[in-house]
Amino acid sequence: MNYLVAMEAAWLVRDVEDIDDAIGVAVSEAGKRLNDKEMDYVEVEVGATGCPACGEPFDSAFIAADTALVGLVLEMKVFNAESMEHAQRIAKSEVGGALRDVPLKVIETVEFEADEEEVEA
Repeated sequence: MNYLVAMEAAWLVRDVEDIDDAIGVAVSEAGKRLNDKEMDYVEVEVGATGCPACGEPFDSAFIAADTALVGLVLEMKVFNAESMEHAQRIAKSEVGGALRDVPLKVIETVEFEADEEEVEA
């Protein structure tokens, strides 16, 4: 079976004053580290957090003392996994190997039908 596994990553960015800059640096650094390991098939986006007061989503980023914690969402397709748990272990192992010392948590796993071109690639 084929699964799309989404993981949340906590990315630390130092010496920033602006949320947009922190998000840009976090996405760029994560993408660079994944690309260095030839893992350009992993999608990197900023995560969303619900506002505790109104429930509306906003970018997962917080700055204190010129240091930001940015929540990233990393998505990876896993083909021919034995089970959902197996797909999650594969995704976490591969991404975790490229992003050493970055906390990861699986947040969603969805089964999907892959066409032959995707499986061969």
